[in-house]
Amino acid sequence: MIRKIVRYPDPVLRAKCRDVTDITPDLRTLAADMLETMHEANGIGLAAPQVGVEVQLAVIDLAHNPDSISYMKIDGQKIDMPQHMPVILINPKLELGSAKEIGEEGCLSFPRLRGDIRRAYEIKVTYMDLDGKTVTVETDGLLARAFQHEIDHLNGILFIDRLNAVAKVSIKRKLARLMEEWTEDD
Repeated sequence: MIRKIVRYPDPVLRAKCRDVTDITPDLRTLAADMLETMHEANGIGLAAPQVGVEVQLAVIDLAHNPDSISYMKIDGQKIDMPQHMPVILINPKLELGSAKEIGEEGCLSFPRLRGDIRRAYEIKVTYMDLDGKTVTVETDGLLARAFQHEIDHLNGILFIDRLNAVAKVSIKRKLARLMEEWTEDD
């Protein structure tokens, strides 16, 4: 089922999401709905608060863009990324590499708004999957960026918070105008 994507400035987007303690049928349904919603919106990632649910759950799918990374390892084994998509991550813990990269980001909760964000180029993330198994992923490029973006959502951090000071000032007026358009869209 396609769910409504919450738009900024809804307070749920600032929530520090609670840990998932049990993998229930409702959680599985939520994950499936989030994947369907993300695909319908042409996104590459979606976090539970973006559909109004304050739990540590996010989905990512980059199967359509295998050249966006140079490697992906699961539990230390190099794998072919498209075969391991989508990723459904529960209660993720993130370790950032030291190399940084600036890249353009958007967000389904901020339609038609994009900005250059500085993030770690490589990451290691440990999370639980829908089978309750602990998984560790190491990757780089766009997939690393997507993990960081979605995990930020689970901690109430939005991509606009990561803009540099000059960009924050210049985006303020555009954001106000877009928020009016979003209201009209509803």
